[in-house]
Amino acid sequence: MKAAIISLGSKSSQWTAERMKNYFDEVDMLDVRYLEISFSGKKAEILYKGEHLDTYDCIIAKGSFRYANILQSLTVLQPKTTYLPIGDQAFTVAHDKLLTQLELQRANIPMPTTYMASTVQAARSILERLNYPIIMKFPQGTQGKGVLFAESFPSASSILDALSSLRQPFIIQEYIETGGTDIRAFVIKDKVVAAFQRKASGSEKRANLHAGGKGEVVELDDETKRIAVRAAKALQADVCGVDILPSHRGPVVLEVNISPGLQGITEYTGLDVADMIAKHCYEETKKLVDEEFGSKSQEILSGIEQVDKEDQSLITTLDFRGSRILLPEVVGKAAELKDGEDYEFVISKGNISIKKFDL
Repeated sequence: MKAAIISLGSKSSQWTAERMKNYFDEVDMLDVRYLEISFSGKKAEILYKGEHLDTYDCIIAKGSFRYANILQSLTVLQPKTTYLPIGDQAFTVAHDKLLTQLELQRANIPMPTTYMASTVQAARSILERLNYPIIMKFPQGTQGKGVLFAESFPSASSILDALSSLRQPFIIQEYIETGGTDIRAFVIKDKVVAAFQRKASGSEKRANLHAGGKGEVVELDDETKRIAVRAAKALQADVCGVDILPSHRGPVVLEVNISPGLQGITEYTGLDVADMIAKHCYEETKKLVDEEFGSKSQEILSGIEQVDKEDQSLITTLDFRGSRILLPEVVGKAAELKDGEDYEFVISKGNISIKKFDL
């Protein structure tokens, strides 16, 4: 089977690619910046460095919000036989804090109380009613960037004036006191496979490691695990990091990261999360491949059932998987090929014949 990681070439992507080589026949690392999408109504084409993108059984697509649209297009245009751990809508939803809040709300997942307004006047009216401190956020941004802390109404009002001059949309959110800590739960499919707690450095309010935060391993209770998995499913992400705050009313979800770094989770838990991702992708891809061959075999078999056994003929495309060629199951059955027996291959250009080898 053939796989690809499309990303900006981060260390996390490199780790995952190396682990995937233990499971897949071929693994390519592709740079998202060289992707092109061509639309024409009747046909769409995905290009990489100006050439048609190869066919892959599995594609892990990653990148910042700047590449959300092209990654979503790439994912939409992939055949149903390609395993994609991230759903197409996730690329625009997960990179937009407002859209993330809407999807979490739709799935009834607990989160901090959040406000948005259509005008500066309406936003100021919201600020007058709130208890402080509060958080003000830009919809787009990662690694804690675009997150502002307001200790009082005057402080929030000043931030509001600055944001309005920038003509930037923003979100107002309650501040939950946790001592500068939050939890990163790493979800693969329907399970939290690893988790660690991050603590902000000094007076910094953001617990993100990129903002100087420190981490330590943590064991999550069942409720927190369930909420993390539900959040991942709400955003159609089989592989992701879910950021959670412990609060007086239970765990609440801050955001879902569909391109989570592996350095922190690996360092603080001691777990090989990259290998977990690789193994999961292999297993899910194999299911798709087996289903594809099963359906193809049934289709082919139904078409040749009426043909005399001595004169069976089959026309099909070859399926190259790395250095191997996979034959449809019906071929093995019709020829009565058996595992462990020796066979002779007679090869010429454009032709291969197989027969049982007898001494």
